[in-house]
Amino acid sequence: MSKFHIHSLSPRKYRHTVLWSVILSVLIVVAASMLGRATHNFHAALTDKPDVAIYLLLPNEGLGNTTLIREADTERDYLAETKDGPKLIKLKKGEHEWFVSMEEPLHQ
Repeated sequence: MSKFHIHSLSPRKYRHTVLWSVILSVLIVVAASMLGRATHNFHAALTDKPDVAIYLLLPNEGLGNTTLIREADTERDYLAETKDGPKLIKLKKGEHEWFVSMEEPLHQ
């Protein structure tokens, strides 16, 4: 004997069960795709978009307004307003992603 009593399942309960399983499957796929897209965006920010990377690389600085001062292919200089006052921040492009090469506080 089977432990599942399918013969006693009404058509209404069957539709209800199938509907909830389809909804749950769609929600799982949507959540996985959103997580994958967010991961891709973070990776792209560190490799392709240094203007966003500065915020990701210095999360504890409390960055406010950032102004691009100088731009080269592999280096970018920013004047950034932080919680400790203005700072000069230099980003350099490494082999695969951007990184902070220098952080220097400025006098107000």
